Amino acid sequence: MTTMIGGSDRETELARLGRWSDWAPAISRAEYTARIEAARTRMIDAGADAMVVNVGPSMRYFTGLAWSPTERLVALVIPRSGTPRVICPVFERGSLDAELQIEAEYVLWEEEEDPVALECRAHGPATCLALDPLLSFGHARRFMALVGSTLDAGAIIDAGRMIKSPQELALLQQAKTMTLEVHKAAARILAPGIRASEVIRFIDDAHRTLGTSGSYFCAVQFGHATAYPHGLPYDQELEENQLVLIDTGCRIEGYHSDITRTYAFGKVSALEAETWELEKAAQAAAFAAVRPGVPCEEVDAAARDVLTAAGLGPDYTLPGLPHRTGHGIGLSIHEPAYLVRGDTTPLQPGMCFSNEPMIVHPERFGVRLEDHFHVTETGAAWFTEPQTALERPFA
Repeated sequence: MTTMIGGSDRETELARLGRWSDWAPAISRAEYTARIEAARTRMIDAGADAMVVNVGPSMRYFTGLAWSPTERLVALVIPRSGTPRVICPVFERGSLDAELQIEAEYVLWEEEEDPVALECRAHGPATCLALDPLLSFGHARRFMALVGSTLDAGAIIDAGRMIKSPQELALLQQAKTMTLEVHKAAARILAPGIRASEVIRFIDDAHRTLGTSGSYFCAVQFGHATAYPHGLPYDQELEENQLVLIDTGCRIEGYHSDITRTYAFGKVSALEAETWELEKAAQAAAFAAVRPGVPCEEVDAAARDVLTAAGLGPDYTLPGLPHRTGHGIGLSIHEPAYLVRGDTTPLQPGMCFSNEPMIVHPERFGVRLEDHFHVTETGAAWFTEPQTALERPFA
């Protein structure tokens, strides 16, 4: 083992961590207002008279409201002009008031009422309504029955969310830097016989020690389980001379981290070592392909070209890369645009992506290195430094 892998224990590593001291500022009320105005311009250009944004990450983007969807309709309505409206159950008003970061009127509804009909009666049916594609089918169908026409608001919403502001980049940077510190601590507690569930609990506790709400997700895979991108449904025990794959993340003000490291616990086979080097090369090729104006799919192609030249694939054939090279990240852990064939979205400064062209040898092992970058005026910049070597998970 190196000093980066093994040799410590849970208590020692948690004691090394403390509440994060350098917190990025929260999104300002002025930025929320600017987001609404920018979306309003796109909405008008699309020919819509109003837009309905479902509760969840997109509503948080516009209002700061950190709620998740349920069967009860909570939504933001952005009209062509005037004050936005929030549709909300009456009994939730106080909770909403405490969190909302914009000026808004309310459309409040009691349990037996139809909130869509109330919105349309109170403010008149729009001639054309842009609907968030993440509205439930039932609510979307009800709006479609009560307005003149509808269109998909996905492009209107995504055009804003894809391009991160300096404040968003700072929050993303904090989340990713924190998770990398948790990764370092997790690597040091590894020992023969430790269970994956023990490592998962430690990672959650470590994220909490730093001041987050815990791990947003966590996957810990040993040996042959690394061949399955999202693991196997049982609790493994670590053995000497196995690959370790750990994928985890947290959220800061709703903004996500999502970092994967794959490294050797002891000595691994020549094929595993060669595959790690190839994975490193594919990740580097994807990063090097990034510059403004390049279609997203070309970044995916750059990673795949490295693998194809080495005799893997082609396409999604295994051994090789079974999924896209990367995904957008922000208030959702996976969000547009995507580094995948068929996504021709041009890269723009402020876009943020994972870079994770995983290589899988079916039923044997897999290697995934995942770091994130943001697009700059001239290329790309890493949020976290990629892994340096199979035996050295951290720069």
